[in-house]
Amino acid sequence: MASPLSILFLLLSACALLSCSADPVEFRVGGPLGWRKPTGTESETYNQWASRNRFHVGDSLYFKYENDSVLLVDREDYSSCNTANPVRQFTDGNTTFRFDRYGFFYFISGEPGHCLGGEKLIVRVMVHPEMGGTAPSPAPMPGMAVGPVPGAGFAGGPGLEPGSGTRSGNSGEAGSSGASRLGLGISLVGILAMVLSWQMV
Repeated sequence: MASPLSILFLLLSACALLSCSADPVEFRVGGPLGWRKPTGTESETYNQWASRNRFHVGDSLYFKYENDSVLLVDREDYSSCNTANPVRQFTDGNTTFRFDRYGFFYFISGEPGHCLGGEKLIVRVMVHPEMGGTAPSPAPMPGMAVGPVPGAGFAGGPGLEPGSGTRSGNSGEAGSSGASRLGLGISLVGILAMVLSWQMV
């Protein structure tokens, strides 16, 4: 029979491994190139990059830029590249924006001509699956639309180098990192359970 210490170890290991899948992720917008007006030689647009990543409440975007800015805007200002009424404006060159709610977030450059040249980004933020249940529709910020932008598409326009998602400083694809860690955790718990069951025989 398994000792109480073995059972306690198994339970603590399971809890620790399963909780790591909900760690927040920091996504570097534009990868090594950072946030800048596209030149046309990049491999994908900001929106193509965003469409292949999964963003959750608690995750953040890291914008690295020079002689530029980042504006959080509503859907209409995103569509028209209007820089006059930002919800928030960032100009420090090293901006980290943390998602505090789920729904759509719209970012554009504040520099003249940059947004029209493709320096714009839509991010759809979801609730962590670990939080369980179905979530009600997100409550938009005043002036913030929740639905996608008609005609904004996730393709077309000049491309950008893909950004990367990082977890505790490690680079890699953010969308698969949590799932990989969860799978590893479940595998390790299964192995521990088998070892303990052999001791009981």
